[in-house]
Amino acid sequence: MANAFFEVPVAVNEPVLSYAPGTSERADVEAALKELKSKQIDVPMTIGGKKITTGNLVSMHPPHEHAHTLGHFHKGDSSHVQQAIDAALAAKPAWEAMPWQDRAAIFLRAADLLSGPFRAKMNAATMLGQSKNIYQAEIDSVAEFCDFLRFNAQYMVELYAEQPESAPGIWNRLEHRALEGFIFAITPFNFTSIAGNLCAAPAMLGNVCVWKPAETQVYSAAVLMELFEAAGLPDGVINLIFVDGPAAGDIVFEHKDFAGLHFTGSTGVFQHLWKTIGNNISKYRSYPRVVGETGGKDFVVAHKSANPQQVAVGLARGAFEYQGQKCSAASRAYISESIWEETKKHLTEICDDFKMGTVEDMGNFINAVIDERSFDKISNYIADVRNHDDAEIIIGGDYDKSEGYFVQPTVIHTTDPKYRTMCEEIFGPVLTVYVFKDEDYEATLKLVDETSPYALTGAVFSNDRYATLKAIDALRHAAGNFYINDKPTGAVVGQQPFGGARGSGTNDKAGSILNLLRWVSPRTMKENFNPPTDYKYPFME
Repeated sequence: MANAFFEVPVAVNEPVLSYAPGTSERADVEAALKELKSKQIDVPMTIGGKKITTGNLVSMHPPHEHAHTLGHFHKGDSSHVQQAIDAALAAKPAWEAMPWQDRAAIFLRAADLLSGPFRAKMNAATMLGQSKNIYQAEIDSVAEFCDFLRFNAQYMVELYAEQPESAPGIWNRLEHRALEGFIFAITPFNFTSIAGNLCAAPAMLGNVCVWKPAETQVYSAAVLMELFEAAGLPDGVINLIFVDGPAAGDIVFEHKDFAGLHFTGSTGVFQHLWKTIGNNISKYRSYPRVVGETGGKDFVVAHKSANPQQVAVGLARGAFEYQGQKCSAASRAYISESIWEETKKHLTEICDDFKMGTVEDMGNFINAVIDERSFDKISNYIADVRNHDDAEIIIGGDYDKSEGYFVQPTVIHTTDPKYRTMCEEIFGPVLTVYVFKDEDYEATLKLVDETSPYALTGAVFSNDRYATLKAIDALRHAAGNFYINDKPTGAVVGQQPFGGARGSGTNDKAGSILNLLRWVSPRTMKENFNPPTDYKYPFME
């Protein structure tokens, strides 16, 4: 039994490599891309450490090259959900009892494996399966996930180290137990790091998980599972299943040992799941923790004092990196009239300079949207603009799915601040701009706050500190991550913990100790060194 107070290595953010021409990391990822494309893989589910095949095969294709087949995954059914729950609960006693430093060691090892021998493969899998360029893949699937693993280990130590005061003759102690039951992690397509963190964060604290990734992210999810296994994660701690949502929900949310939901996805789905959990509340052993990060309709406000070139770059990067498929992507902008024309000029020049195509051409800034369903939704929004007199497409507007699901970065200018693309989440490379009169700045801030049901990210560009302060105050509840003179994307673990409120989720801040607090159940212990021998108190004398 260990008898020391251990300290984990101090967490630092994983450096993002450049992948410039001639670098070794570029050569490595190009080789990995070539290798992965040269073969078709078979991806089974992983339940209790066993590889489960069903023969019900679903093909996987690069969104930018849908004629190419990367492989197939084995789709499961409700019986596999039950198997995963049983495997998780069977693994729980030993995993929960494992000393915290040994749990931490597994995930710290995973981080080092990811930043080392797994780096090229993880990047290549994310690039091919989710159509991310190398920079977007690197900051997501490698750097951010390394950060989640390392910083969470550090936050776990800080959590365990906090202890209550003790009176004379008393020793008070506090421990943080894993939740009683299993965690259900539902993860999205757009961030490999989120997929890994939603199951790894609860697991690090002694919980066991059933993990259902988005079908469009299974290709890189398989590499995440391979990484966990290589790091020595015991069988059954994280169980990877490929099933339809209703099939999973019918089993998970009826189970008495359901202890928590860790979710990233749409607001509508999250609200439905919350309602289901509420309706079943009397069935559970304890009150489940419900943690979710959902939609966004993220804004940029540019005051008349802002630098138009900086605003344009913030809009271009914030709206169009990874084809706008980020919960934090800028999708509505409010630009002061006196700087609009210059801002539009710079934004047009930037968008005209974008190259779009396959991820294997490193010169492409824009790649494909995730699938046909997403393509059809986004293109319908763009096409509908042509039916309205109060909105016009001023940049882009083209789309083509003949070879891949390509949507040109599109900027819409509207004279109606409540036009549908100013209000509705699109989740694609579409930015809508409303130009306001300089003197209407404060009224526009009120408009920004009231237009959307979401409150995830937002930004203000201003070189007038009084104007900046007005935005900070007026938009206090409009964004959980607020940016000043910067794009509203790119939150870094340990620097800008991520999450929003209102229709955007529970704001439990992934990448901070706040998220870890949701996956533990505290127990206080009081030990009396000299118990009393007489029941009487002094007032009775």
